[in-house]
Amino acid sequence: MTTPEPAMPSASHPLLTHRFQLLFTSRSLALLGDAIVPVALSLAVLEVTGSTGALALLLGCAMVPRLLLLPVGGVTGDRINVRTVALTTALVRSAAQIFVGVQLLGDAPRLWCLAVAEVLGGAATAFAQPAFSPLVIGTVPEAGRQRANAAVAAASSAARLAGPPLAGALLLAGAGWAFIAVGIGYAVSAALLLPLRVAHVRPQRRAFLTDLRDGWAEVRSRDWYWTSLIAHAVWNGAAAVLATLGPAIALDELGGKKVWVAMSTVAGVGLLLGSLAAGRARLRNPVLTGNLALASYAAPLALLAVPAPASLVIPVYGLAMAALGFLNPVWETAVQQVVPGPVLARVVSYDWLLSLAAMPLGYVLAPLAADAWGPRTPLAVASALVGAACLATAAVPGVRHFRMPQEDRAPAVVTAGSQACPVDLRSVADGPSVGRPSRDRRQHLLGDAEQRRDV
Repeated sequence: MTTPEPAMPSASHPLLTHRFQLLFTSRSLALLGDAIVPVALSLAVLEVTGSTGALALLLGCAMVPRLLLLPVGGVTGDRINVRTVALTTALVRSAAQIFVGVQLLGDAPRLWCLAVAEVLGGAATAFAQPAFSPLVIGTVPEAGRQRANAAVAAASSAARLAGPPLAGALLLAGAGWAFIAVGIGYAVSAALLLPLRVAHVRPQRRAFLTDLRDGWAEVRSRDWYWTSLIAHAVWNGAAAVLATLGPAIALDELGGKKVWVAMSTVAGVGLLLGSLAAGRARLRNPVLTGNLALASYAAPLALLAVPAPASLVIPVYGLAMAALGFLNPVWETAVQQVVPGPVLARVVSYDWLLSLAAMPLGYVLAPLAADAWGPRTPLAVASALVGAACLATAAVPGVRHFRMPQEDRAPAVVTAGSQACPVDLRSVADGPSVGRPSRDRRQHLLGDAEQRRDV
């Protein structure tokens, strides 16, 4: 069992601390690489092969192992020090992209070699994504986590804005060099994690399937969590519908390419502004607030289904994406504060699994529905579904009564069904099996992994 280092002293902002500066810079470089690779891969493969089928194959080789291995990545993140997981996966992703670059620099790149590299990159991402939340709680104290998550979300939004033009600029030097540059970025991301020390409690050795089932049990025990995941998955499916059908509506009925470019740009700006706003928000119930804000995505879908004028669609779409930018950091902070550290990676992995699985479904169903009934029908249906799913979470008791853990809060009375009963709001969000311990108790539990699991 390792002994965790003392808690980091609080600061006005996590970015003022050296430990979070390392983590933030490492994460920012990885996010920028993530934004560059899809654009560069699409352009490079089409240029080399001229085949959309080859591109679809490579995108599938990255997505399928990512989906299949996410629960495995969650178990690994709870068993192994997450710094080790993050560092290893960054190196694997670096090697994969450099290998792709070397292949593209050759005279005849082999498709199967590129496919293997994308499989490795997708698998590494499946382990990296669940490990990031434990990295945050291992380096940032509770008081600073929402600002830390907001800073990372802002970096993600900035990467989405900068990724496509940067990919285009790198491709001017040659497709191979673009991927080598991304691979070097991942390597630097890994190097920044080397001096980072992250507290880790070595868990009790258990069978892999037992850990997997325990992670799912943690999800099921929190109605605020799994019902919100359903709403978030519906949102992602609706986003895939908009991404598939929106460009055609913009081109044919709203004024051409410039409208879709404007929508994409405003979406990126909205994400960024929403993320920055989340860093200053202090919400008693971030889950309910975030889900209600997310329901605003129904508006641009409905406007495209009409279709409304571009002058209305563009700003409404930007506001809806700002709601997403706001939700992401407040949601991640709530999960980090409430879900116990030894199971956090597994719980987060199911979040990623549902969110990512819904998007391919939207990509497949949207064109089929558009062929059968026209593009307006699937857009209208997606609007109704996302609005209903997000608003319906307000009817879930765990969502309505969720409260962020706060010190020295007196017990309150919460109505459950027809009876009123005293409930400590610090633990009401944790579900029936896991309560939120006090700060002193949490410090004690850091020294005893088995006790911490049973709290």
